[in-house]
Amino acid sequence: MPATASKLASAASPETVRRVCAFMHGFSLEGTRLDASDLEALKANLSAQTLVYLTAIPGRSHLDLIEPAARLRAAGFEPVPHLAVRRLASRTALDELLSRMAAEAEVRRILVIAGDQDRADGPFDAAIDVIEGGLLQRYGIAEVGIAGYPAGHPRLSQETLDRALAAKIEAAEQTGLRVQIVTQFGFDVASIMSWLRRLRDLGIEHPVRVGMAGPTSLSKLLRYAQHCGVRASAQRLTRQAGLLKHLLGSSAPDGLIRPLAEAGADGKFGRIAAHFYSFGGAAATARWAAAAAAGRVVLDRSDGFGVEPL
Repeated sequence: MPATASKLASAASPETVRRVCAFMHGFSLEGTRLDASDLEALKANLSAQTLVYLTAIPGRSHLDLIEPAARLRAAGFEPVPHLAVRRLASRTALDELLSRMAAEAEVRRILVIAGDQDRADGPFDAAIDVIEGGLLQRYGIAEVGIAGYPAGHPRLSQETLDRALAAKIEAAEQTGLRVQIVTQFGFDVASIMSWLRRLRDLGIEHPVRVGMAGPTSLSKLLRYAQHCGVRASAQRLTRQAGLLKHLLGSSAPDGLIRPLAEAGADGKFGRIAAHFYSFGGAAATARWAAAAAAGRVVLDRSDGFGVEPL
């Protein structure tokens, strides 16, 4: 460990730092448009085989995900494209997409969501329609990501969400697919912990990637939160005295990571890991997350920490 990092670690609580590192081990991140500079930053900061999710951008074809997925695969990472099923015009379109993802990017994992439009463009209205259809396995997909909603959903009750999640898990397992749950990004650690306890009480023991926003400006964070239906949670963040530092510039997810790492250290939340939405850019998120995972943290008096960049 470099002298600077060693000094930082010794100044903090060793057990807390260890727990933060354990929680951050195997973190994943997500981006929209990854350019050449982003890819260089990922290679400089992330471990080989890190899961990098690729967002299906509204108004653009799923086929646009193939090239960045191929570049990620060539760089040694594990590409995980989003599949927004309501935007698929036909079963033929899905077949072509999966065929090309397999041939050009060796995609083995995919995140299946309904998508953020009210009406389907084709035959698929819900994620389960694709999960149970059999095409994923035909093209080498071994694992599906399924969305989780710790902050709830603006149009669906918690009971409806619970039933849908259980049905998708059952459909995946019956067709031989592994499952990971990837949550919407949130800001309220109490709500996230309550949701994790609820999930485990329901008997769902699958690994969960807890979504959180990577370092970004507060104004950008609030814009994304409004678009994604978690604005109320974001507004609570701005009112918390311990997080007033964020109003001065950028916001980082340390105030979520540290309490989750501490509370989940005994295993009561099952297998959980961090998943970062890179609203401030994939490069910045990769540098911040890698520094935290390496233990380059300085604990503060609240529930957060600062990082020493790589």
